[in-house]
Amino acid sequence: MIDETFHLTPLDVRRYEFGKALRGYDPERVNQFREQVAEELERLSRVNQDLDAKARGFHEQLRAFRERDKAINEALISAQQLRGEIREQAEKEGQLVIREARADADKMIDEARSEIRRIEDQLASLDRARRAYLAQLRVLVERQLSEINAAEQSPPDAGVRDTAGAPAWMGSLVKE
Repeated sequence: MIDETFHLTPLDVRRYEFGKALRGYDPERVNQFREQVAEELERLSRVNQDLDAKARGFHEQLRAFRERDKAINEALISAQQLRGEIREQAEKEGQLVIREARADADKMIDEARSEIRRIEDQLASLDRARRAYLAQLRVLVERQLSEINAAEQSPPDAGVRDTAGAPAWMGSLVKE
């Protein structure tokens, strides 16, 4: 565990003075050791500063990655919600189109049925008119035929003429 109250710097090591004592340590070797310790402390201090800078950079990158991750997750959630809303809207629109198409189809079928009834009524009317015409034509043809038969059975009056100069039997044909 590192004691936070005691910080030894390279400068502290270089400036520290050992007291002189008889039969003490060799001052030259102590100074040499102090220099080595100071250089090692400087190197370790630089390494520590580099590591702190890298750690700050990594923490900043981590924070940025977490923010991006959060933004991506939010975008993904939004996209999923939007997909659901779009699907729901498409289903509603599809159902509306189907209902409208069915309504249009029913309307067209009703119009077609009405047209069929109208045409059938016209056809029935034309058929009645045709039968009535044929019946009238039959009556007229039968009347003409009976007049032809009657004319063939009676001798023609050579001297009888109507006012227009035609034989009298032709007048009955014209009057009808």
